Amino acid sequence: MIKPIAATALGGIMQMAWVTPDIDASIRQFADLYGVPNFFKMDADFPAVVFGENGQMKLRLALANVDNVQLELIQPLGGGIDRIYRDPLPSDGSHANVFHHVCVKIEGSLEDWDAYVASLKPERSIVYVGDAGPGVRFFYTDDRPTLGVYVEHLWRSAELDAYMDEVVPTFNSK
Repeated sequence: MIKPIAATALGGIMQMAWVTPDIDASIRQFADLYGVPNFFKMDADFPAVVFGENGQMKLRLALANVDNVQLELIQPLGGGIDRIYRDPLPSDGSHANVFHHVCVKIEGSLEDWDAYVASLKPERSIVYVGDAGPGVRFFYTDDRPTLGVYVEHLWRSAELDAYMDEVVPTFNSK
C-alpha cells in the first residue's frame, strides 16, 4: 500500500506529454529525431471538468514507452472543452510539440488512490478532472508556477494496466 507523503507527489513520474496540432506529423518527428518507431494511437471522447466548465473532451492520443518513461502526444480535436490542450499551441497554425505535463501514477487500490487524493495540499489546485471509464481515475493540478507544467495524477485498475502494457509499444534505448 502506498503511504502518501509530500515527497511522493513527484516520485512516481511515469510519463511526459506534449500537445500538438497534428499528431501524425509529431509521430513522424519522434521517429526521425528520437528513434521512436511507432506509437499506439486512439481517439478519446469523455466527460470532463476543466477550469470549472463541464463538457466533452475530444482528443487524439498517441502513446509509446521508452525505457521506463511513457511518451504521450495529444491532439485536441475541438468541439468540446479542450482549451487546456489547445491554448498552449501556436496561434499562427504552425506545427509544434509543446511540453504540457508530467504524469504521476498512483499504484495500488482505489483506497490507495483516495488516500493519495486526500493527502494533496490545498495549494495544489485541481484544474481538470476527466471521467474516462471505470478502470481509471485522473486529474490535473496546475503546477505551472513552480514546475512550468501541469501534473497529471493517474490511477488505473490492474486490468487496464495489463491492457495498456499489451497495446502500447515499448522500446529500449540501449
